Amino acid sequence: MVILLVATTSDPASIGPASALLAMPGWHTGPSLQDAVSFVNKEVRLIKVDNSLVKEDHLDKRWEEATGELVDEIIFLSKHAASSSRPSLTVHPIGTPHIGEGEVLVAGGKPGWAAPPNPRIGPWLRLLRTIAESHKLTPEFEVTLEATHHGPLTNSPTMFVEIGSTEEYWGRQDAAQAIALLVWEGLGLGGGIAEGDWGRNGGSNKILLGIGGGHYAPRHTDIVLKDGVWVGHLLSGYSLPMEDPGQSKTQLSTEAVHGTWKEAIKVAFEATKSAFPGGEILAHLDHKFVIP
Repeated sequence: MVILLVATTSDPASIGPASALLAMPGWHTGPSLQDAVSFVNKEVRLIKVDNSLVKEDHLDKRWEEATGELVDEIIFLSKHAASSSRPSLTVHPIGTPHIGEGEVLVAGGKPGWAAPPNPRIGPWLRLLRTIAESHKLTPEFEVTLEATHHGPLTNSPTMFVEIGSTEEYWGRQDAAQAIALLVWEGLGLGGGIAEGDWGRNGGSNKILLGIGGGHYAPRHTDIVLKDGVWVGHLLSGYSLPMEDPGQSKTQLSTEAVHGTWKEAIKVAFEATKSAFPGGEILAHLDHKFVIP
């Protein structure tokens, strides 16, 4: 089983950390995947593509068909864009579970879908905060989770690791170095113990399924950083679309509230369950999530 680490040459916040990582010892050239080149270090396969990452559908399946190697998980290195322009280092699961049939998909995925969340998300968020603090990136950079969003389509446990939020920060070498170090330490490439291996969870089996709140999931992030829980999908308020039935709230039932919110929660729960066999999934509700 191998770990796919994916970067795109079209994104400075993606290729920057990848280049910093490749400057570390142990890499050698790996097999090609169509026009993409790869590099090998232990069980890690770093793939450089030219396309937008959200368009790289079924990369796990394509790698397996091309090389015969089974894919255990995928980690994408990417930029994060936000109108706030706030410098940030983020991690998040992917999926579009709230999108209904016929709705427009602006960044990959498909209606009613979510990839299994990579179990490393929680442990890597905590490791990323430690690295950012030691490299004096905080408080300038905010270290945070993001809610589940966008593609590409994949069946393997997946996460995005991102640098945000404008061009000024996407190319920052210190941020790229921090992400490279996160991957290096987090995957145990330097000889240490890898962070976030669910199969070696040490008896800690509680997984947070975040429901409600804003895109940056501050309340969910706070729990993950303080309590050491694992992280499943994180559904922000905008991923829980509801249609107001026009009844008074005293008469309201979940059956009366239409929209794709119930399906989104079901899809997120099932995907999370598949990523954490034997785990105890705990729904954590942000108080901003209120049925209309």
